[in-house]
Amino acid sequence: MSRWEPNARGRLEEAALDLYTERGFDQTTVAEIAERAGLTERTYFRHFADKREVLFGGQDALIELVTTHLAEAPDSASPIDMVRGALRGVGEMFADRHAHARRRQAVINANPGLQERELIKLASLSAAIAEGLQHRGVPAPVAALTAETAIAVFKVAFVRWLDAGRDSDLSEVIGDSLDDLKALTADT
Repeated sequence: MSRWEPNARGRLEEAALDLYTERGFDQTTVAEIAERAGLTERTYFRHFADKREVLFGGQDALIELVTTHLAEAPDSASPIDMVRGALRGVGEMFADRHAHARRRQAVINANPGLQERELIKLASLSAAIAEGLQHRGVPAPVAALTAETAIAVFKVAFVRWLDAGRDSDLSEVIGDSLDDLKALTADT
């Protein structure tokens, strides 16, 4: 096995996604993922706790990115504008990853257990946004409402982006979705 080649984590992620797409999540084992990546099961478990986590390994980086953007937002920004900047940062994180994101989402959509894990990930992101807003002085109820709204906008924008094709920009789609929300609330 060529286990000393660089980027073991990335190779495992790609191997898992390939196998999940070909065979299905439930029909794929960690041993098969490791073998496809040219690594050992032991190496797999150094990077991921289980076979689900290979699809969700970027969660900590995502939360860190969002909280950094919230902390760096101008003091004059409203809570929703702080979130706009943070979510657009997330969009930048997905630049050039459209095909990967589309394949990953198809695997998640085909498996209820993975859908549940995705919801847990989004709930963690919402909690991090709410906490980041509270650190900026936003009252807890407003921070929670803004965070939950941000997650709803992100979910809608992400689906729009996946459906739009590889030339679309997730940051722009997020901005457009937030503009749609503003227009919706202005009409009431």
